[in-house]
Amino acid sequence: MSRSKAVFFDRDGTLMEEVFYCGDPAKVKVYPGIPRALRKLQEAGFRRIIITNQSGIGRGLISEAQYRAVEEELLRQSEGEIDASYFCPDAPGVHSRRRKPEPGMVLEAAAEFDIDLGRSYFVGDKAADIECGHRAGVRTILVATGYGAGEECAADFRAADAVDAVEVVLRVDSQKGTGG
Repeated sequence: MSRSKAVFFDRDGTLMEEVFYCGDPAKVKVYPGIPRALRKLQEAGFRRIIITNQSGIGRGLISEAQYRAVEEELLRQSEGEIDASYFCPDAPGVHSRRRKPEPGMVLEAAAEFDIDLGRSYFVGDKAADIECGHRAGVRTILVATGYGAGEECAADFRAADAVDAVEVVLRVDSQKGTGG
């Protein structure tokens, strides 16, 4: 049996509109087309995994319960098309193997789901997302939503948004013959 392939997604500014330290589920707005795009990935054999820094918890700006309520609403609006979600509550400056750009959360997911990182992707709107992907050994896609339009980084690909990024993944995957 072959190992899984995955697309790791940043959450805020990538799958949903950026909200400064979002602790209110009423403020969650998943970008248009996300559920359908995530379904297309699943149909192509990809796991769909969220990897998100949530320093608002470590900074005392939101509680873990608030984070979980926001995550629940994101999953509802995504129509259940997410396989797993990993978050790091650590504030900047705290030594952490999990806080992006460190690849700890990606490596945890890879172990848990038997993911072949060489056949996987990281989609995000910040340089830290792209660096995390590079450190984990996956291909990277910077989206222009959230903070992405102003980010300077060495992403493997660039896309208008996460829906466009999914199309990039599917196109590259079919060209490389890396079917699952």
